[in-house]
Amino acid sequence: MKTALIKTLIASVGFLTLSSPLRASAQLIPQPWVSVGSNEGDVTYSVGARALDLGAELGFGPDGSTGVDVLKFLSLPFVSPYVGLGYYSEDKGVAFSGGVQVRASDNFFVGGGYNSVRGFNGQLGISF
Repeated sequence: MKTALIKTLIASVGFLTLSSPLRASAQLIPQPWVSVGSNEGDVTYSVGARALDLGAELGFGPDGSTGVDVLKFLSLPFVSPYVGLGYYSEDKGVAFSGGVQVRASDNFFVGGGYNSVRGFNGQLGISF
């Protein structure tokens, strides 16, 4: 039930983000972030960057798995929901992800998300 609800929410946000056009004023300078999370008691990490409402994230999951996620953002005034797909080693396979990043100040943003391999995570990033 809980997994079905998460998948439904991610799919809903995904349809919104994929159907949104790129803004003319989209930021060209990448916005990097770091992330720490947990999945089944294992600590997980990732680093990512975003530009033009697209992002990429290099993640380190449980059992030594490593993977890359491609993300699509929906830019709203203070909040940016996102969805993504990735692929992880160590027989983890395809991963789906979703979350939200919120502008905390002119130069910093915070976020939270879920990745099916890396679990729930918190994010801290810089806007230039």
